Amino acid sequence: MTGRRRVRSTFLPRHHRPVRPIALAAGAVAVCAALATGCGVVPGTTGGSGDGPIKVMTWAPSGTEATNKPGMPAFAQAYARWVNASGGINGRKLTVLTCNDNNDGVSAARCARRAVKENVVAVVGSYSQYADSFFPPLEGAGIPYIGGYGVTNAEFTSPLSYPVNGGQPTLLAGLGKELAGDCGHVTLVRPDTIAGDELPVLLDSGLTSGGHRAASDVRAADDASEYAAQSTKALDGVTSGASPSGTAASGPKEGCVVPALGDRTSTFMDSFRRARAEYPRVRTAMAMGSVDQTEIDASGGASGPYEGSYITGWYPVESDARWDAMKKVISEEAFGDNRIDSADAGVQTTWIAYTVFRKAVESLGGGEVSADSVRGALNDGLKVPTGGLTPTLEWPRDTWSSTNHLASVGFPRMVNANVTLQVVRQGQLVSARKGFTDVTRTLQNADID
Repeated sequence: MTGRRRVRSTFLPRHHRPVRPIALAAGAVAVCAALATGCGVVPGTTGGSGDGPIKVMTWAPSGTEATNKPGMPAFAQAYARWVNASGGINGRKLTVLTCNDNNDGVSAARCARRAVKENVVAVVGSYSQYADSFFPPLEGAGIPYIGGYGVTNAEFTSPLSYPVNGGQPTLLAGLGKELAGDCGHVTLVRPDTIAGDELPVLLDSGLTSGGHRAASDVRAADDASEYAAQSTKALDGVTSGASPSGTAASGPKEGCVVPALGDRTSTFMDSFRRARAEYPRVRTAMAMGSVDQTEIDASGGASGPYEGSYITGWYPVESDARWDAMKKVISEEAFGDNRIDSADAGVQTTWIAYTVFRKAVESLGGGEVSADSVRGALNDGLKVPTGGLTPTLEWPRDTWSSTNHLASVGFPRMVNANVTLQVVRQGQLVSARKGFTDVTRTLQNADID
């Protein structure tokens, strides 16, 4: 796999711009350790020492015209109230600072610089697509980025990143793997952007691993107000030769349309619902992040366009009992806060991220809590169970070691390549298959060139 190009980005918000992988992150940390000037602070001297509060930050966009995740910082603050009501972590209070990254690079950098100025010991459970803006300040100060949403490639390359899920790469590869056995022809509808060019590779890696041919590729503007032409093209592709009953001439499997347009997926589905009435029956499928339970409810539930859709996610469905501990936090500390939805993958990721952070701090006992010590705990083989919501999480001591199976395809920090398959039934997301599907080998075989 030598010479393959790393995936530049994963999720595709409306105002997406590609982010560049930060290849020299380890060198940046080493330089800043020696030269504090211009690097914020010397790693290891950030706040949290002594008996004072342990200070962290959570950021996400809110109130923008693109992707918004207000539930992530809102839940982080509820989590702090819940932890502090029980005596804190190792007897010390947790203080959560929040920041709005506004879906732009300037604000993302401002949030990161504020994190440095405030001497936080970690940025936890956050969402931002502007890794090239926020990672340099964090790396200069040695501040770990724990449990980001997996929205950028840099989250899977920076040695200061500790992701808890596999981002869009795992969702698309896993979706392709599942659709290979259930679908006739498959058509992907995706943004006509540089980052969008990587999506067929990921979906096809799953399809071909299951013995299916590659998907047809329909490109679309990522900021359009309607997608009638793309809907018709996708339907023409997957229903060619099909009878009115929906049975393809070449076999009984329905065609499948996979929209991967980020926050514009709902706009596509509006156009698709109108266009599909004139065609044989087809199935739709997508990755979590393009749709969630809130969108399904808003679009009509069981009578809406998502009924019957396959959806890949990182975690068990929201109704699973393994989420009860998170729901208890919401009930006790954020009841009535409509920003926080227990079905939101952002809120779920934040819960898991804070589980990791708490475990790291607890492992320090009564010792100093700093960015350096938290990072050291995570780098020292700390194993973090998450109650079955993910596999036990453990980050490699040596990012590029021969045992790191995803380093060769550009994901050296990815430690969780598991996905779940869900389906919309009677307007509700439910499990379509028990347990997790590991797509590590599928990603290893992806032809990312």
